Amino acid sequence: MKHNDLTLYDTDANHWWDGSRRWLRALQNIVPARLSYFDQTTHWQSAQVLDVGCGGGFMAEALAKRGAIVTGVDPAAQAIAAARDHAKAQGLNITYHVGVGESLPLSDASMDVVVCVDVLEHVVDVGKVLDEICRVLKPGGQFCFDTINRNWLATFVAVFMGEQVLRIVPKGTHDADKFIRPDELATLLGARGFSKPNFAGLGPVGFNRRFDPIFGRLPVQWIMYMGTTRRSA
Repeated sequence: MKHNDLTLYDTDANHWWDGSRRWLRALQNIVPARLSYFDQTTHWQSAQVLDVGCGGGFMAEALAKRGAIVTGVDPAAQAIAAARDHAKAQGLNITYHVGVGESLPLSDASMDVVVCVDVLEHVVDVGKVLDEICRVLKPGGQFCFDTINRNWLATFVAVFMGEQVLRIVPKGTHDADKFIRPDELATLLGARGFSKPNFAGLGPVGFNRRFDPIFGRLPVQWIMYMGTTRRSA
């Protein structure tokens, strides 16, 4: 079975916003939990914000509704097309580009905030992605992220339970070897001049009537974690 299979972002692009795909509903359900944490330290109003790995636009639209000037980048061309169509239908002015995190199609020091959620555990080269995020951030700019921890419990929950038992996401979505421990990510960020990140646990806290997971903050970072940091001024 193929691991880290990202073709589903194009395959299901036409269903991104219609609620018919369980894995897409899960992605949408996690947005409020992320923002409840990021909102505490991030000023969105009129800020230039980049959403790296934006997919079909769940996070990008939420940020635009907070008053941010949003740019989204994703390698899945069909997902980007769906994001553009939906933003237009909602009257939201969001700029979308097809591109990869290792080579962002943006100018140096052009962004106040970079958001990168559900992405770092999928990219080809985490170091290059962080280099690019650092490059496009203005001095003192904020980086908001989340990813999956690398340990046996995270593999059991995200891969075995999430993909094979509960089938919250399609089989082959993740490659457990690409998961990132918090200490590893903190080291990578520090090497690029970012401040010591503030981490918080994130994960499922229950299920709704459709048996889709509801997400929230957790007191531990054993499975998923999110964080914020700033580029050196």
